[in-house]
Amino acid sequence: MLLVLLLAAVAGWYIWERRQRRTGQVPPGCQQHINLPHEQEWELYHNDFSLCSKKTRVCLAELGITYKSHHIDLIETGSYENISRCFLRVNPAATVPVLVHNGHPVYESHEQIVYAAEQVAAQPGVNLDAALTPADPEKKQLMDYWVHKGSLVGDNPVAAMHETAGNTVPGLTLPIFAAMIAHIPGYRILEGLLFHRIKQRALFFLMLKLQGINKLPNRAPLRKGISRSRAALHQHLDELEAVLAAADGPWIVGQQFTLADVSMMVIFSRLDEGDWVEEFLTAERPAVTAYWRALRERPSYTRAILEHSHPLVARARETIVQLKRTSPQFREALLG
Repeated sequence: MLLVLLLAAVAGWYIWERRQRRTGQVPPGCQQHINLPHEQEWELYHNDFSLCSKKTRVCLAELGITYKSHHIDLIETGSYENISRCFLRVNPAATVPVLVHNGHPVYESHEQIVYAAEQVAAQPGVNLDAALTPADPEKKQLMDYWVHKGSLVGDNPVAAMHETAGNTVPGLTLPIFAAMIAHIPGYRILEGLLFHRIKQRALFFLMLKLQGINKLPNRAPLRKGISRSRAALHQHLDELEAVLAAADGPWIVGQQFTLADVSMMVIFSRLDEGDWVEEFLTAERPAVTAYWRALRERPSYTRAILEHSHPLVARARETIVQLKRTSPQFREALLG
């Protein structure tokens, strides 16, 4: 009888908690019909490690927009704060970043950077250069193309890796995920199985936790995913090399730094975090190599990326570097 009562209590709690943590997809862009509590004109819910959060932070830094920061933990950085009751009121999709402007949430980072740039451009007397958007229609079209190229699109981005360079990032981040999740208590991952809308993600992290990064070379699907991601990104960077070589300046559209460069900066940052730079920035891509060097010299790179370095990422990178040096099998699994 006591066991029945206990099970009923647990089931009751779970049903109540699920109702408090309603999740679902949200439309991209600014949601004028939603008014969230806010203290400043601009507020940002973000994560230090999140690729899309990096993009929005870089954009805001380049535009000179100050904002109130709300750091939200993901399971990779410690806990499932993104599926907490509090955060789900901000974004039922449980994703970061969320840019909030005068209380209205803007969802999806590629929409956020365009929205923020448009708000700056609408200010009296502002030069479009300062709004990271070229006035020339052809350059604007090129910028839009590379903003999309740099985007992480869809709930299952690995299914469309040849569409965008951003969609190759999850596969290349697998070793970092495996190294970081080793430091996260297992019970915190179980919360995702209960409440995250995408159960596959929680199952994937639980698998990485149980197997450990040392077992990564033994898992053919993971090796295949990394290999496909590498191949797809090589194609995207070959295309970028041709664009940069033909440009009349250091940036994608030429002399002007734009939203396209914001989008690509964070992809190169992730390659650096995962010790992938030598794989992709080769002698055959001199323009891309110079481009990465120029990106690192931007003040926004320091403010939005380096100053948000997460200690778990640094530990994960050290683990990856060490394993590549000491384990031929691990190195082969990554580099083919």
